Formats: sequence, C-alpha cells, structure tokens
Amino acid sequence: MLKIDNLSAGYGDMQVLYDISLHVDEGEVVSIIGSNGAGKTTLLKILSGFVPIKAGTVLYQGEDLLKQKPRKRAEMGIAHIPQGRGILGTLTVKENLIMGAYPKAYRHTAEEGMERAFQLFPILGERQNQMAGSLSGGQQQMLAISRSLMIQPKLLLLDEPSLGLAPIVVEEMFELIAKVAEDNMSILIVEQNLHQALGVANRAYVIETGKVVLEGNSKELLANEDIQRAYLGV
Repeated sequence: MLKIDNLSAGYGDMQVLYDISLHVDEGEVVSIIGSNGAGKTTLLKILSGFVPIKAGTVLYQGEDLLKQKPRKRAEMGIAHIPQGRGILGTLTVKENLIMGAYPKAYRHTAEEGMERAFQLFPILGERQNQMAGSLSGGQQQMLAISRSLMIQPKLLLLDEPSLGLAPIVVEEMFELIAKVAEDNMSILIVEQNLHQALGVANRAYVIETGKVVLEGNSKELLANEDIQRAYLGV
C-alpha cells in the first residue's frame, strides 16, 4: 500500500528526517513511536503533501505519491487526521462531516457517510447541529475520525490521537481505531502512548532524532528492554 525508501526532509537548512525507510501493507496497522521532536509529524505531513523532501521516494499503490498535489492525495484515498484534530470549530458537527466529503467522487455519498458516522458515534448524531468547537476533546476526536472516513479512505494517517484526552477516553479511542481497521483499511499511527500504539498495531517503527532505530512485530517491541527503559521507565 505504502512504501517509503531513504526519505530525508526538513525545514530550510534544518534537517529533520534522515534516510527513513518503512512500509505499510494493505489492511495493516503500523505505529510509529518516538519522543517529541523525533520527526514523526513531519513524516505524515510529507505523505499529505505539505512538507517537501530532500531525497528519497514514496510509492502509494505503486504510484509516485510525491508528484501528487494534496487535493489529489485525498482523491486517491489518503485521509490525514492531524495532531490537535483539526476540526472546524465554528461549523456544526454535520457541516464538518459534509466538508469531509469535498472530493467530487464522494459528494454524492455524503448522506450515507453521515449515517455511518452517527451509527459509529451516536453522540455525534445527537449533536449534529451543535458547533463542533463546543464538543469535548473525546467527541472532537470522534468527529475528526468520522470526517476522515467520509472519503472511504484506503490509507488513514493518525497523528497523536490520544493527545489531550483522559485515559479512559484514550482507551475507547484505540478500541475504535481497532474496529475501523477491521474494514481492511491500512492505518499509519504516530503516537507517544506506547501501550496503546503497540496494542492496536501489527508492526511498529521507533524513530529517534529523525532515524529509524528499531522496527518489528508490536509484541516483540513491547517486550524489548531498551523500549521499556526509554518509554516506560522500567
């Protein structure tokens, strides 16, 4: 589904990523873990078309993704939920969902998409005419996920979905992500919550200072002593 080879990128003279290589198979959930400033968010922004690269290649379903504009990437089935959720606070819940179906190919299925969202999150159906900015943090994350699903994505990019949420809400959110993954959707998650990130993923990559330093099966990484010391204080 997604293949990244020797990717290097940064901002101006500041390099952030160094020779990153990773892949996501069809229907696979992959987590990227690492501390703040490791370059995780930059990587997702590159995939969405908002940060240029210095070197490397990115193939999406065999096509050169870097040649496509951000709008086209959405039309190709890539949905990105940014850090902080990125909802439109001065619009209603329903209007946010409609905005999620902006590519022409999905406008005629907007009503169907909203019904699916309200089935997935009944609270959004109850509050569909409420301003999105007045929702709780957990409800805003539900809305962000629902809005991304309006284009029936093949690849979902999630940036720190647990950020700012209460522990019990974080647990519910990752249960939902696991449920979404059951539809054979490929998901790439950037997350600092180690247990949740590895609990939902098939595989994971560890990025430190812009480089992949470890990769492998999620269960194996969770049992890795270096990972436990670095991220769990064990």
